Amino acid sequence: MIRVEIIANHSVEENILEALAAENAGKYYTKYPNVYGVGSTGPRMGDAIWPEENFAIVIWCEAEEARGIARAVASVKERFPDEGIKLFSLAEAAPSGETESPPAEPEQEEEA
Repeated sequence: MIRVEIIANHSVEENILEALAAENAGKYYTKYPNVYGVGSTGPRMGDAIWPEENFAIVIWCEAEEARGIARAVASVKERFPDEGIKLFSLAEAAPSGETESPPAEPEQEEEA
């Protein structure tokens, strides 16, 4: 099993959920509706100075579904490169101490 976390600006929440549905991935998730912090695209504090807010989605899934989630998030990031969209994944430790590989980032197709 792999834990996948998506943290993004509220402005792209619907786009991410639609992209997940198009990939038939991430059907079962836990959503944290208001998440605050500072990332590479700046503060999101939900206050008068930094009014934007993020949301977070946590999904436990198998590797194949995690790859579909990565593709979905990559497609939204491509459409909205400045909106602060992050994907993190962590493999669950197997009982024998071995871990499953996290999903690889989808390859970008080169334009001819």
